[in-house]
Amino acid sequence: MSEPTGCCCAATTPSYCDHCDLLVGLEGLHVVDVDKVHDVLVVTMESASTVVGCPSCGVVAESHGRRTTSLVDIPCFARPTRLRWRKRTWRCVEPACATRVFTEQDEQVARPRALLTTRACRWVIEQVRREHASIHGLARQLGVAWKTVWCSIQPILSALADDEARFAGVTTLGVDEHLWHHVSPRKRGPKELTGMVDLTRDKDGRVHARLLDLVPGRSGTVYKTWLDQRGKAFKTHVEVATLDPFRGYKNAIDDKLADATAVLDAFHVVALAGHALDEVRRRVQQETLGHRGRSGDPLYGIRNVLRCAAERLTDKQQARLAAAIAADERHDAVHVAWQCAQRVRAAYAHPDPARGRQLAEQVVDGFPSCPIPEIARLGRTLKQWRDAFLAYFDTGRASNGGTESINGLIELHRRIARGFRNRENYRLRMLLIGGGLTVPPPQV
Repeated sequence: MSEPTGCCCAATTPSYCDHCDLLVGLEGLHVVDVDKVHDVLVVTMESASTVVGCPSCGVVAESHGRRTTSLVDIPCFARPTRLRWRKRTWRCVEPACATRVFTEQDEQVARPRALLTTRACRWVIEQVRREHASIHGLARQLGVAWKTVWCSIQPILSALADDEARFAGVTTLGVDEHLWHHVSPRKRGPKELTGMVDLTRDKDGRVHARLLDLVPGRSGTVYKTWLDQRGKAFKTHVEVATLDPFRGYKNAIDDKLADATAVLDAFHVVALAGHALDEVRRRVQQETLGHRGRSGDPLYGIRNVLRCAAERLTDKQQARLAAAIAADERHDAVHVAWQCAQRVRAAYAHPDPARGRQLAEQVVDGFPSCPIPEIARLGRTLKQWRDAFLAYFDTGRASNGGTESINGLIELHRRIARGFRNRENYRLRMLLIGGGLTVPPPQV
């Protein structure tokens, strides 16, 4: 369909099929042809002729024909789709104007010099975020290379990540670390990354964890630097800061979030108690039998039973536990350690926070004097973290659970991607799936 020459106001508007336009769904563009080329659906579109003024001087411009641009669109009917956009071009007729020829642009369809349409970019972002798709898999559906897909969405994700407004409204801040690669640090830099997570509760009291950032390194200095970059307003707004038992993060909270309450994560405290119990069981195993646990050994047979909550044990499990403890009087140390671990668990599980705090205070005051060395060491550790340990019961049971949930998503996407080599790509991908970026809807 050729464009009439001369002034565009004299052009006659061609007729378009409304049903085809509705099916493709790009406002302002009309379908003029549909074809199949090597199993790729090719849709040719154009905009209707209208009067257009020069962007520099405003004088009505004359038509200068059309220029066809090929764009990658979202798959249609299980086929890769190409959008051939017959862009209109105009020529300014004002001799004194510096603009000679200009081309039609519409960022709702595609950004200038883009390879993917705007909605294809949003579709890719939504597939990665909501459906846990891989970039390679999406590239296969679009019929392009991995680099084409990533280079199309990477500027969008970078712009969203650079927006400081996404850090507003954080009242509860979680921090944790994880390994992002397992090769030599000389190749990809530090293995550890420190992740900051927004754990602010909504009006219904629910936590919707949101990954705020990933920075290289695992130290208090790394955390302090990130907090300083957020500014005074951000730090003043944080009321609760959750963490695992790592002194570096605690020092950063004390220095930079002086008005916030540090809360030791309940999961890690219970894990410390379970680890102390395992150490007691292994030590007694060696003292009684002279070797590590084997099949048929009494203590080895109840290793999983010891990890269960006492109120959840079945009659059969209780009988197995009692029989293993009664097999040797030296097994009493394991029984005492198990009871101590159950006391830690009971403090967190109690429905009344005030009563739970009383039980936790008894743990802190009593464990350091326990004759079992592993439990005494646990008691000294909890005594050092006393304020952060007991703060759990004064802050509405704040914990790092949302942070661990985000870490689970990160691990999932690292497996989906078969690993990462570029840390910035890794950061953007995890911010996307962790909810740290406010992404526009998938459709225009």
